[in-house]
Amino acid sequence: MSLIKSISGIRGTIGGLAGEGLSPIDVVKFTSAFATFLKTNKPSQRLKIAVGRDARLSGAMVDHLVVGTLVGMGVDVLETGLSTTPTTEMTVIDGHCDGGIIITASHNPKHWNALKLLNARGEFISDAEGKEVLRLAESGDVRFAEVDDLGAVSVEDDWIDRHIERVLELQLVDSEAIRQAGFRVAVDAVNSTGGLAIPRLLRCLGVSDVVELNCEPTGHFAHNPEPIPQNLTQISECVRVNGCDLGIVVDPDVDRLALVCEDGQMFGEEYTLVSVADYVLRHTPGNTVSNLSSSRALRDVTRRYAGCQYNAAAVGEVNVTTLMRETGAVIGGEGNGGVIYPALHYGRDALVGVALFLTLLAKSGKKVSELRKTYPEYIISKNRKDLTPDMDVDALLAKVARLYDGMDGVEKVTTIDGVKIDFADGWVHLRKSNTEPIIRIYSEAATEARANALAQQVMQQI
Repeated sequence: MSLIKSISGIRGTIGGLAGEGLSPIDVVKFTSAFATFLKTNKPSQRLKIAVGRDARLSGAMVDHLVVGTLVGMGVDVLETGLSTTPTTEMTVIDGHCDGGIIITASHNPKHWNALKLLNARGEFISDAEGKEVLRLAESGDVRFAEVDDLGAVSVEDDWIDRHIERVLELQLVDSEAIRQAGFRVAVDAVNSTGGLAIPRLLRCLGVSDVVELNCEPTGHFAHNPEPIPQNLTQISECVRVNGCDLGIVVDPDVDRLALVCEDGQMFGEEYTLVSVADYVLRHTPGNTVSNLSSSRALRDVTRRYAGCQYNAAAVGEVNVTTLMRETGAVIGGEGNGGVIYPALHYGRDALVGVALFLTLLAKSGKKVSELRKTYPEYIISKNRKDLTPDMDVDALLAKVARLYDGMDGVEKVTTIDGVKIDFADGWVHLRKSNTEPIIRIYSEAATEARANALAQQVMQQI
């Protein structure tokens, strides 16, 4: 059993002893700490917090605990029920809430669940804020409300429709062009809330021919829910057999978007953001941001447009959105299929990703596979280096940084998040794990052989 406390929220397996997984006691403990944290910023104001969840089996149980705890803390709750991560973020913004809690373990298997914590802007709380919530949870320094001051619950289950309406209103989303293209689109929602959101969005965009696969939100995931190629053989076959123009895959909470070409081949999760950014930059030139472990292709595409600059942030959505604000980026996200479009909100959003990509595809007149060939070709290799528990990983990474800084053939060494070494023809990024004595080593180059060679070179130095 596992309980992980990180910048991504409180995540754990269901069942087992309190403190060793995400037990009911832990849910109450961290929910009350979050409410206490928000109250310290607005001590004289009655708070309102939005709550939404994906369809995983433990979702309803955890939802009851979260809502009950917030009511007990004297907090009003905007309960949205089955929702998506980006929809809950939009609920915080448009519902004028003081924060939000999304009950989802994202791409983790069904026996996991998590509490993702949002601020009043509908964005993930910062690392410093997260540490304060953890401190409050461990201290037990929380005060529940007296009986006359208990919170109230309002249930509103139409926020997915409101989210879709906001997407359709975007200037760069052209529903008429999509309708005229007459696309046939397959959707794999891995039996979670994407099955409620994506087919509905497609039909609102003018796609009348939708092939639904695993769209019933039962929580019994039909396959490993992480949208990576080895888990997507079913939709690949579905696209080919049904003659679809495109396959769309989302993870259980619908903040990651993977695409499948008309021939059943993967478009490439890294290239979801690259293609959408290309379309956005073509019409609204500006800066872009992704994290250090994302493909160099976004940098290359950004440089196609005069005056546009690419910047890299530390891994973690909150780090990406912070740098996007600082640099005034018009588009950004993460290479795992996460598209962040500030014209709508600062959060990874598969719905806006679908709408922008389909508009691009319709206006291009190309097949998806043909569109993919217009972007720089890179291959990412993922490796790990096992260490002994007594090793000082930070000191080891510092030595690697010093070794490569100024070395012939090295363009840049970045140390804001582990160590990233940029070569002329590729890069290697080393990050320590927060849960295991290992170093994760990602590398990228134009060929798999070169990406692996770069990784092996650094691993030998370690």
